[in-house]
Amino acid sequence: MEYKVVELREGLIGDKLSGKKIEQTLNDHARQGWTYKSMTTANIKGRIGPGGTDGLIIVFERP
Repeated sequence: MEYKVVELREGLIGDKLSGKKIEQTLNDHARQGWTYKSMTTANIKGRIGPGGTDGLIIVFERP
């Protein structure tokens, strides 16, 4: 079994995570043979500066 963890976060300019972005991520990974395993909210560190932003961590698996 192989696992993949994907972090989705809100944009730095106040963009909220949309259902469409989450749906697109799930569908893109499904096309690559990944199966959705779990999803949780998290405070994800940004690339610039201290602190983090609200986001989701999605776990996929495949044989």
